[in-house]
Formats: sequence, structure tokens, C-alpha cells
Amino acid sequence: MEEKARSEVMSRSRFPDGFRILKGKQEFVTYIEHSSVRVWYSDTPQSYDAHSHSAVEIIIPIQGEVEYTVMDFSYRVQAGEVLIVPPTWQHSLSMNEGSSRFLILFEPDNLFSMRDMQLVEALLKLPMYLSEEDEAREDVRELLMKVVECYNKRDFLWNSMCYSYLLQMYVRLGQGNMDRDLHHTGQRGLRTDSEIMDSARLYIDQNYMMDIDLSDASAFVGFSRCYFSRLFKRQTGTSFSEYLRQKRVSMAEELLVHTRQPVQDIALNVGFGSIATFNRVFRGTKSCTPSQYREIYGDFLK
Repeated sequence: MEEKARSEVMSRSRFPDGFRILKGKQEFVTYIEHSSVRVWYSDTPQSYDAHSHSAVEIIIPIQGEVEYTVMDFSYRVQAGEVLIVPPTWQHSLSMNEGSSRFLILFEPDNLFSMRDMQLVEALLKLPMYLSEEDEAREDVRELLMKVVECYNKRDFLWNSMCYSYLLQMYVRLGQGNMDRDLHHTGQRGLRTDSEIMDSARLYIDQNYMMDIDLSDASAFVGFSRCYFSRLFKRQTGTSFSEYLRQKRVSMAEELLVHTRQPVQDIALNVGFGSIATFNRVFRGTKSCTPSQYREIYGDFLK
């Protein structure tokens, strides 16, 4: 029975040089030995449901188009264009008859840990859609096709050579965007305040269960801590820390009513550092303890 339950939550798909392992919506990307780059080519209709993984995912349509949904944003990536999806962003994709594409996956830790990459942190953490109007598109595609060539040839130290081209790609994108802000939907020009807030809310939705704060969110959207704090208060009418607390309490309410998880586990799962803090914040927000809330609204669980 236990083995059957395990098989229901984990699936494994075979590819010519490895597996695609999926547990729920979390994908565990597998790589060839001594490497952390994968390249897949496909010219057959296919679709993948919403999932996320620790790798950066880059789609390079060769013919036709590939449809992507990244969180709440949709892209129709045409032949000649590029879409870069950062780690942990939930996404789905589909490709119809008559289309073909290369898909590149790579683990970003070493690349993103380079000190001057912090200067273009928004590039690393937000999806980037390079349409035909983007000045960097042609250079980026040329570098990515060199990654594909290195992967297919598998010459000595090919994995490092792939990373050298990926690093050049981010340098090109960073230099091209040095004097303008990034728009996560792929449109050019500076983002409006509401668009910046959309990015901030997406970051909170993805990371509220982690130990995040104002500094993390401001770095994610690419603005100073002070500016972002003022903008957040002006747009939402509340501080970042209060908004985050409300988000965590709201998620805790769902778990209290719809699951049998112990209260202490719920506290940790929604981002509170201790049960004492959770109880205090929850009581201050809902005028009752988490256990009392469950008793009131969770009768159907009995």
C-alpha cells in the first residue's frame, strides 16, 4: 500500500539521455554524469502541466511557436524568439503540430554566485521574453545555439564551455539593460508602479513560507530597500512586513480548516519562526487562537 501511494505522487519519464522525475508539481531535473546542463530537442506535439524546478529553463523555438504560462503570465514564443524562466517559477508549456524547439535547463548556483552578477539581480530572478524587437535577441540566440552545439558534441570540458556561453548571455543582457528597467512580461521600457507591485506579490506568493524580508523583496524587484518600502506602502496601504504577516495568516487559515496538520507544523509551513509568534500574530489578526479557529470552522473534518 505504501509503495502504491508513493507511485501515485511520483512519475518518471524516460528520455534518450536521462529521466524527467516529477513529484506533485516539483520536478527534479536529472543530468548526464559530471554535468549540470540539459538540452532537449522536440518536433512533436506535447504539453507539460504546471511545475517548477531548481534549474533555469530556456525555450528556443525553431519553427512555429511554443505557448508558455509562467505564474499568471502567458507567452506565445515564436520561432526566432527566446523565453528565460528563472528557478522555482511555476510554469506550463504546450507545442502544437508543425512546431519545433530546443529547451535548455541548467543549474544556476555557480553562475549566479559571481559577485558582479548582483548588479543585474533582476535579470536572474524575473522571466525574460526576448521578442523580435529586442536588440539582444539575435546575440542571445547565437550564444544559446553554441550551448546546443557544445552539448551535442560532448567534447572535453563541454559542460564548462556551455556555462561560458551562458555567462556571456547574461553579460549581454545585463549590459543591454543597464540603462533601463526590466519588464517581466517582455514589453520594453520602464515598469509602472503597479507592474512592480505585481512582481512583488508574485515573489511573496512564491516565498512566504521562507525566511524573507523587505530586503529580499526589494532586491528581487530591482530597487533600493527604502524606495521599495515607500512604494509598497503607497500601493497597498500597509507595510511589507504587515502584508507578509497577513499572507501567512491567510494561508494558515486554509490549512487549519482543510487539513489535519498539527498547529505547530502549520506555523512552520507558512513561514513563522516559532509557535509562540504564530499564536500571537494569529490571535492579533483573528481574535482567537489557531486551535479555536479550527474548532469553529473545521467541524467538517471531524
